[in-house]
Amino acid sequence: MIYPKIPLAQSIIEICKAKGLQYIVISPGSRNAPLTIGFTNNPEFTCYSIADERCAAFFALGIAQQLQKPVAVVCTSGSALLNYYPAFAEAFYSQIPLVVISADRPQSKIDIGDGQTIRQENVFANHSLYNANLVEETSEENDIKIQKAINFAVIKKGPVHINVPFEEPLYETVDAISVYPKIIDFQIDNKKLENLDVFVNQWNHAKKKLILIGGCDPNFIQQSILDFLATDNSVVVMTEVTSNVHHFNFITNIDTIITPFIEEDFINFQPEILVTIGGMIVSKRIKAFLRKYKPQEHWHIDELRGYDTFGCLTKHFQVTPNVFFNKFMPKILNVESDYLENALTIKKKRSEKTEAYLAKIPFSDFKAFEIILQNLSMHSQLQISNSSAIRYAQLFPIDSSIEVFCNRGTSGIDGSTSTAIGAALASGKETVLITGDISFLYDSNALWNNYIPKKFKIILLNNGGGGIFRILPGHEESETFNTYFETSHHLTAEHIAKMYDFKYEKAEDEKSLKENLEIAINTEESIILEVFTPTKVNDSILLNYFKNLT
Repeated sequence: MIYPKIPLAQSIIEICKAKGLQYIVISPGSRNAPLTIGFTNNPEFTCYSIADERCAAFFALGIAQQLQKPVAVVCTSGSALLNYYPAFAEAFYSQIPLVVISADRPQSKIDIGDGQTIRQENVFANHSLYNANLVEETSEENDIKIQKAINFAVIKKGPVHINVPFEEPLYETVDAISVYPKIIDFQIDNKKLENLDVFVNQWNHAKKKLILIGGCDPNFIQQSILDFLATDNSVVVMTEVTSNVHHFNFITNIDTIITPFIEEDFINFQPEILVTIGGMIVSKRIKAFLRKYKPQEHWHIDELRGYDTFGCLTKHFQVTPNVFFNKFMPKILNVESDYLENALTIKKKRSEKTEAYLAKIPFSDFKAFEIILQNLSMHSQLQISNSSAIRYAQLFPIDSSIEVFCNRGTSGIDGSTSTAIGAALASGKETVLITGDISFLYDSNALWNNYIPKKFKIILLNNGGGGIFRILPGHEESETFNTYFETSHHLTAEHIAKMYDFKYEKAEDEKSLKENLEIAINTEESIILEVFTPTKVNDSILLNYFKNLT
């Protein structure tokens, strides 16, 4: 077997192997040559080469998102490392294990005018769970730092940074290793659930309990727990599209329910106890509601973090929802309440109004999402980009067999396509990315990738710009708005599809969408289905939808 001659590179590779870090995404460069040689010549690793560093990091993020195991991304020195930051921040806020290994010049070469050299140590300090700043010579201290970084990524669920200085020559190899790092097993601090009697008493005296579930991995919460909560008359469960939890009694279209509320409705719906589970919340309306009409108690259930999103957090249970509810449920008493009944009545009325509205509107983003989400393949995976796409997806039901993901950690548009490709590769499932035109164009280098599965499909909603700005306060038809906010354009994905050998179809109305969507869903090729919708009609159709719900 071929090994890099530099002992420090050997140590990193041996430790990564011992820690089970299998997937390595490499951004081509020279300073990282010792790592590239070591990883690619060792059969224990599965390596990928992605030239664009920003795309590489999001691609690695997508793999880690699916496997829930750390994935390494490796780059050369200089500004290459900075391009990892968007994905690094997303990994931090989405709690996804990501290991960045950056090659660097020796400390003596920093800030003396050497080429491709920046201050790399601690560059991710604000969002890194651990920074391993290594020294050139192999040492036990280096080995411990490397292992701490990988262990933090696993245990704390997030990104870490290992910075590795290499001096030239960089490309020399040997046929045997010269280092044998001592592997350390770090103990996991398993939090124990405290006595729940006080909280059980509060629960059993409350007639209005709201459970709000944000982004969760599929099967994260036991279905028996969900079924129990769904049939409690004093409990309303509201779920976001990324929650991956399902029950007929759950409220899945949050904005549809609460947007038409008047003061009396808000007061009637105000919970006494709020329980939150999962990742970041998409709905701005539910956040505004709970910040104004605060519950008496807000409990968050998460092993690691408890954000005070609504300014009223009273308790953070640092365990999984399964651990909490399996101990909590046997102590719950039936409480006489019409909280769930009233919510389901509203849900039924909103559903009837939605159906009537959809039957009379012209082709638009809103209509397109209805058609697309109804016709996705069962047991497939849906990746959704940020901005308008995820908000439209929140308004419609999605088959319970479909897994849904979105980069809601930082809610950026910058890496949705790259993440989706990594996720598709790791999951092995038919994967559909629904994305907007600005998000797609911004991350178009994602398709410069030799590992795109054949069953990866992109449905691109092209409304000629950042349509979300038309539904935000401050919209007015002007050159400033069109150029500097909406980013109006007349670009299409047709030639991008051709360049990257994607099949291409387009739709401009309801009939062509239904026809070409069937082609896209059934094809065995990678495909882009571009759906053109009317720029100046989309916003009024969406805003009028909410007005028509009463």
